[in-house]
Amino acid sequence: MLAVAADLLLGDPRWLPHPVRWVGAVALRAESLLRRSVLRAAGPRGQFAAGALLTTALVVGFAGIAWALVAAAYLASDVLGVLAEAVVGFYCLAARSLAGEALAVVRALREGGVEAARGAVAMIVGRDARVLDREGVLRATVETVAENATDAVVAPLFYLVLFGPAVAVAHKVVSTLDSLFGYCTPRFEWFGKAPARIDDALNFVPARLAGLLMCAAAWLVPGAKARGALRALRRDRLRHASPNAAHTEAATAGALGIRLAGDAVYGGKVVRKPTLGDDVRPIEESDVARASILMMLTSGLALAVLVGCHLAFAGGIEGVFASLPGACGFEGSMVTAMREGAA
Repeated sequence: MLAVAADLLLGDPRWLPHPVRWVGAVALRAESLLRRSVLRAAGPRGQFAAGALLTTALVVGFAGIAWALVAAAYLASDVLGVLAEAVVGFYCLAARSLAGEALAVVRALREGGVEAARGAVAMIVGRDARVLDREGVLRATVETVAENATDAVVAPLFYLVLFGPAVAVAHKVVSTLDSLFGYCTPRFEWFGKAPARIDDALNFVPARLAGLLMCAAAWLVPGAKARGALRALRRDRLRHASPNAAHTEAATAGALGIRLAGDAVYGGKVVRKPTLGDDVRPIEESDVARASILMMLTSGLALAVLVGCHLAFAGGIEGVFASLPGACGFEGSMVTAMREGAA
């Protein structure tokens, strides 16, 4: 609860150091070093193995640091432990910053026109923003909000609430590596395959939960259609190269009555993609705000459902993870043992 509140209040202020940037910096540096040494002569299997090893090392390293920090805080006092969990959870969530970046594109479009909006949207999408027209800018922005409703909001909540901050950090590291290396380019096709596959696996359940909850959230968004969201989700949820991305994208498209996805330009090349939703009406600037509200409400519903599940099945979950401080609470045997030892 504290982590969600902090995310909604603060977002991702530029002045605040963010561990995700550290993960990205370490990953890019490591990839560059590997590229100059072993990867240059490595075949597909070698590149895949290198990517898998780097992913494992960063996940274990950063999740281990989070585990140790929170465990140490709980050894000092329960209050410090709760605050430490909240801080770690805050860094795993990105609902406020996602909505803020999306609305910044709309402001740029209104104040500086399409050219300014292209620069703003280029900060949050991987496609070539230079070729986007006004409609393309708006469509790319809504797609980003919709897709990241899973990656940046519901999935981190899923792991944070059910399995604790260390597992949430592990998910965040994998998601970051996928965003850096999970591209079918000659450089990353094999190196990035391991984080991409792990990311797909970790987001499998959260994506489906997010899609269904987004249909329910559509009842609460002015101008959105819950039935349209459910219809598009059922029909289009698998019309994407990713097994997870289209669930929330399709639900958003159906809720707003617009078409999303379709062909896009990456690295100067047109990539053919199926469309999601229907052209009930042209996309508008207000759809960015609607998509952001839909994402926020979906995260709220997800929090309620996940907390309810945790409270209902806490005994079973804690029975499995009782020995893991940082996973489902810190009243497990290891923290208890450390406290007794300290005493």
